[in-house]
Amino acid sequence: MASLLYLLPLVYFIFYLCNLVFQKRNQCCYMLAYECYKATDEQDKAAGGRTLDTQTCAAIVFRNRNLRLEEYRFLLKTIVNSGIGEETYGPRNIIAGREETASLTDALWEMDDLMFTTLDRLFSRTGISPQEIDILVVNVSLFSPSPSLTARVVNRYKMRDDVKVFNLSGMGCSASLVAVDLVQQLFKTYKNKLAIVVSTESIGPNWYCGREKSMMLSNCLFRSGGCSMLLTNKNSLKSKAILKLNCSVRTHFGSNNEAYGCCIQVEDGLGYRGFRLSKCLTRSAGTALTENLQVLVPKILPIRQLLRYAIVSFYRNYTKTKSLESVGESLNLKTGVEHFCIHPGGRAVIDGLGKSLGLSDYDLEPARMALHRFGNTSAGGLWYVLGYMEAKKRLKKGDRILMISLGAGFKCNNCVWEVMNMKHNLEEENANVWKDCIDRYPLKSITNPFLQKYSWINDETLSFVRFHE
Repeated sequence: MASLLYLLPLVYFIFYLCNLVFQKRNQCCYMLAYECYKATDEQDKAAGGRTLDTQTCAAIVFRNRNLRLEEYRFLLKTIVNSGIGEETYGPRNIIAGREETASLTDALWEMDDLMFTTLDRLFSRTGISPQEIDILVVNVSLFSPSPSLTARVVNRYKMRDDVKVFNLSGMGCSASLVAVDLVQQLFKTYKNKLAIVVSTESIGPNWYCGREKSMMLSNCLFRSGGCSMLLTNKNSLKSKAILKLNCSVRTHFGSNNEAYGCCIQVEDGLGYRGFRLSKCLTRSAGTALTENLQVLVPKILPIRQLLRYAIVSFYRNYTKTKSLESVGESLNLKTGVEHFCIHPGGRAVIDGLGKSLGLSDYDLEPARMALHRFGNTSAGGLWYVLGYMEAKKRLKKGDRILMISLGAGFKCNNCVWEVMNMKHNLEEENANVWKDCIDRYPLKSITNPFLQKYSWINDETLSFVRFHE
């Protein structure tokens, strides 16, 4: 009897270790599938056309009676240098010429189209029923109706009454990784669950109709798009997973006034509401990314790189240097990850991050091509970049993918995924939005015909064109 009492602490210790291992195993976050938005021919016809080609963009510009020749030339230069192609999608109220009179019906139609198109395809591909979903997260920054968009999804698919729902608004372009991180945290409490994340943005009701240059940029860059993802922590579904989330780091730099105001929704002097992108955006993004990398890199880099990083970090802190360039020069991120999934926020953003982090044209190609084909789709943009890598068959089992996202607030949210099995994903029909056009990419040169078609405009011809519109 006495010997059994001595064994009790040992049994308890073994039980504790087993429980710890089991808990950790069930806290994993696996991605089973994701579905990016792409308008079909039927949707194009139903909406009266959805593609923002050169001619359509010109018609939208000419409709703005507030623009003078100076602002027109600015738009011309911006559109030509944007890196965006001829096949991106826009909301139906913008195509129809109702920029200033967008209704609640228009806004809800846009959200329904983006959310339900991707969710229908996701449920169809995976065979998962909406009634099996335990957690639902929807993130749309600039539109938050009542009832919420999550309630709209629950109602459409008749989900269970105990589904955990979260509606995220105002989180900017990096909201998608905020939503994924939220699911990962919930998985630590709820075992054997299925979660859906829907990431998109409301463009139609938020089109800027004024003439302030810093606010016209958003019209040139942002396009309709989004993505729905299916995540789980069920160990029984591990063999079906395409990705595993290794780590996630979120950095919020909103306490800094300059960073807080560098990317903000405001009204201009004429009362037009829009999104202002200030000149200090690049500096704020660099600082936020630097802070994020200081936490992230110790989790992903080998020991030799960590030692080098520690020495340079000590020097940087000693000299009070916090520039992104100093971090990029001290790190070789390719020793810890194989692929870089950069938010396609704009040509300058992609090129700036590539230069600072020492990335090659090969590394930046997915982001550049995603920007060209789909534009800046805000929170959904990362997944078009991932889709390009998948369609090009770059991803192999065991590869690690670093996702880098920046957004209003100012926030930097990054994470690292490990590739589990992408092969079966490509074998499915219409499983990838790039499938019908991937053979055309990468493009040898990214040009926009807007300059050739409309560079001849002057004050007199601009007035003539507007009169006949």
